[in-house]
Amino acid sequence: MEAERAPQEVEEKPVKKQPKTFKKKTSILLLSLTLLISVGIGYALGHFYFWNDINMKRVNEQLDFYKEAVRKDPANLQNRIVLGYTYFLKGDNEEAIKQFDFVLDQDKNYYDAHYNIGLVFLKEERYNEALISFEKAVKIAPKDFKGYVQMGISYRGLKEYDKAMKVLENANKLAPTNSDIIYQIGMVAEAQGKYEDAIAIYKDALSYDPLFKDAVDALDRLKDKDTKAKGE
Repeated sequence: MEAERAPQEVEEKPVKKQPKTFKKKTSILLLSLTLLISVGIGYALGHFYFWNDINMKRVNEQLDFYKEAVRKDPANLQNRIVLGYTYFLKGDNEEAIKQFDFVLDQDKNYYDAHYNIGLVFLKEERYNEALISFEKAVKIAPKDFKGYVQMGISYRGLKEYDKAMKVLENANKLAPTNSDIIYQIGMVAEAQGKYEDAIAIYKDALSYDPLFKDAVDALDRLKDKDTKAKGE
């Protein structure tokens, strides 16, 4: 499965004059939320339906926390990014887009807003809109490989495989041992029907991350396809 950058981890500002018990409880919650967001970063490259595997209780806690944070400080754009991403985790894409659009109204060059709204468009298979969002993200942060990866996924959705491969090669130059990038290159080869090449690429991805489940599943999926292709 596919999806992929989650918002950057948020540096929380301490709230003044809080009871010690509240501070302790809040610090535990923030640690939990930070872990959740960190998990998102790992999945944001290629696993679009990952929220089905996340403890939704923690997602709901995150939603409540950042809704309150935004209510108290509406101008804090990073909190809105995390709030929008949390709506995305819950499958409320309309509300997620609303939060990201608000951020872009305030700052048209806000990387995380372009990136995350692109994730929503990808989830909805709105590939042209996703591509535009990721192109803007790459323009803002040309040395961040994640934007190129998502552009590659968008191009693959549009069946523009040469362009997909080109931007994925750019990503690979920036992060040459990243198994997600290698996996996405394999996905392009598979979409083109180049099953033997795709198998070799997925094996390469597994050489860097032997527990990469999507690559393992892809190899299992392609065993029959490659056998049939060779028999034709």
